Amino acid sequence: MFDTPDPETAPQAQMQRAHGEAAARFRDGRLSGLRQQGCGKALLPRVRGVPEVVFLNTAGGLTSGDRLSYATETDTRLIATTQAAERAYRADHGPARVTVRHEVHGAGWLDWLPQETILFDRADLERETVISLSPEAGCLMIEAVILGRAAMGETVKTLNFRDTRRIERAGKPVFLEPFRLSGETLARGPRGAVLRGARAFATLVLCTRGAEDALPAARAALGHEGVEGAASAFDGKCVVRMLAADGWPLRRQILALMTALRQGAAPPRVWQL
Repeated sequence: MFDTPDPETAPQAQMQRAHGEAAARFRDGRLSGLRQQGCGKALLPRVRGVPEVVFLNTAGGLTSGDRLSYATETDTRLIATTQAAERAYRADHGPARVTVRHEVHGAGWLDWLPQETILFDRADLERETVISLSPEAGCLMIEAVILGRAAMGETVKTLNFRDTRRIERAGKPVFLEPFRLSGETLARGPRGAVLRGARAFATLVLCTRGAEDALPAARAALGHEGVEGAASAFDGKCVVRMLAADGWPLRRQILALMTALRQGAAPPRVWQL
């Protein structure tokens, strides 16, 4: 017979953690450096025109102790995205951490268009995204978050989500948005000051000289059924914020904004419906 260990004194099993890193550097529109480690991968699809890099977490999701980092560096135009929605699962032993770093030199341009982040009940995720621009560079950044999967009847009651998004120009911050979402916030329900009962939300930021001129196009692209959105522009930025009851209408709205603010360019293939 085997003795049954006492749960009070038995050593705790060490859970396997996922660590991943993927970074790509481009010079004059050509790949000049690539680094991949652990569960972090960078795919380089063959496309005409603007080069693309597609990041992938082969671990399939994030939970306690996982670490993931993505990075790019470019001096010309570059599109960076993710192959699928990132998923943050239940995490009972501390947060998962994600860091994203992009550097845009010269008169370069970055479209940072990651697919949605899905937060499941009891998720614990810390993420920081920093885009560093030279004085003449510009970028378009999108971040979308979905609370559970409505089609599966999932309800998110408890979580910790800390997300910092920062755009710098010549080392000085031009856009800074620290965001925190917790179970206490969700418990406020429809009267909550942050989400008003929505379970999907997104922020889009266009940062370049003359970004204010994009405001009419951004406002004209808003209005998809099931999405509440607003746009403003000031000091070289055009910012759009959106709320939706589900991820599907939000995705359609984001695609419409992509088209409007990228002069009709098709979205990355992984984004296409």
